Amino acid sequence: MPFNYDVPLTRVRRECEVKKSRFIATLAPALSIDEARHFLADVKREFADATHNVSAYIIGGGNTVTEYFSDDGEPAGTAGKPALTVLRGSGLGDVALTITRYFGGNLLGSGGLVKAYTEAAQLATLAVARGRRIPVHVGRVMIPYNLLERVRLLAARCQGVILEENFAGEITLTLQFPVTDFEAFQAELRELSAGKLKVEIMETKETLVRL
Repeated sequence: MPFNYDVPLTRVRRECEVKKSRFIATLAPALSIDEARHFLADVKREFADATHNVSAYIIGGGNTVTEYFSDDGEPAGTAGKPALTVLRGSGLGDVALTITRYFGGNLLGSGGLVKAYTEAAQLATLAVARGRRIPVHVGRVMIPYNLLERVRLLAARCQGVILEENFAGEITLTLQFPVTDFEAFQAELRELSAGKLKVEIMETKETLVRL
């Protein structure tokens, strides 16, 4: 079955200003706690002169998660926790977020801080491209030349991707299909070839697909 949460595909950065304070939100995929920590450390080094580098991450998703947040010197509950709350509500998992603040000289108060950090986190979560990890079969089949175009169309209709085509006496195709669509392709391939053709599964793995 597919994972029941989205993951960010790339690193994004968004910025907003509140009463002359700059809030810079940097969000990235993180597949492990170590990866999240490395990301947070990298951003903190990049903005070493900032007033605060507030952070949060969610590793995993759905019912199996590890969560973390840090206020990095802001009043307790006004920065890291709002950022984590936004991550929770975004539907993202395997995600890390740092919100860098450069103080602008005006105090925002607790409510103002919560609002500012929430807004910065939302800007990043709304901007990031999303994907989802799904299980796939990678397989191989040899087909005659006269069936190539029909098999290409059939693969596309069943959400498959042709990874490689090798031309010799026959054509050897290496294909990838979501596990949930594989049997439908096999059945149609058998019908197309009067029962002669069958994809041999070489590998089952996870891959990331764009939403």
